[in-house]
Amino acid sequence: MLLEVEDIHVHYGKIEALKGVSLEVEEGEIVTLIGANGAGKTTTLKTISGLRRLTSGKILFNGKDISDMPGHKRVVIGISQSPEGRGIFPGMTVMENLLMGAYTRKGDLSEDLERVFGLFGRLAERKDQPCGTMSGGEQQMVAIGRALMSKPKLLLLDEPSMGLAPMLVNQIFKIIKEINEQGTTVLLVEQNAQQALQLAHRAYVLETGRVVKAAPAADLLNDPEVREAYLGASLSQS
Repeated sequence: MLLEVEDIHVHYGKIEALKGVSLEVEEGEIVTLIGANGAGKTTTLKTISGLRRLTSGKILFNGKDISDMPGHKRVVIGISQSPEGRGIFPGMTVMENLLMGAYTRKGDLSEDLERVFGLFGRLAERKDQPCGTMSGGEQQMVAIGRALMSKPKLLLLDEPSMGLAPMLVNQIFKIIKEINEQGTTVLLVEQNAQQALQLAHRAYVLETGRVVKAAPAADLLNDPEVREAYLGASLSQS
């Protein structure tokens, strides 16, 4: 098992954001977390990547307990995150942003840059453009590309479709599938539950800091409760 999250509890001050979340991600999978705003999805990703401290529970990566490992060391062992809101460096060029993603690495990066530009052709055309002048979709491409530059075994994606036009959303999801097919395991948090479930192998539903359902993604796509809550009433009646 590549990632094992075991009964993790996380607090923001006195507020318990995660109340015993457990999940697993096998190598080669796309696993998605769905749920309403405030369910704990982003907190789960931040805790896995080392940006939030555990109150209790543990996180295993490749069988090793990383619960107390600093975030920058988790990047070194193969966990990389593309954050909610993209978090690009607006005053830096596309190329400079991508190279920031490889700050833990040494040696020739040309093969990795070629991979990113192969996935995101638009970035190849605009590699010298400051990221702050780019569209939301282009900035999302930069954020994902930057995360890939650390050569992760596990890529954490937080709301990659947020604020994007439908055509760009489809493009981003196709690229996530391609990234996975190239050998990178993906843990995806996504408000667009229908597309996330269509893309993923397995899924977990979070509500108020707890996992309330876990199943193959196709099963949840056809689950009446999930369809009613996250896929729209019209779908539940179809």
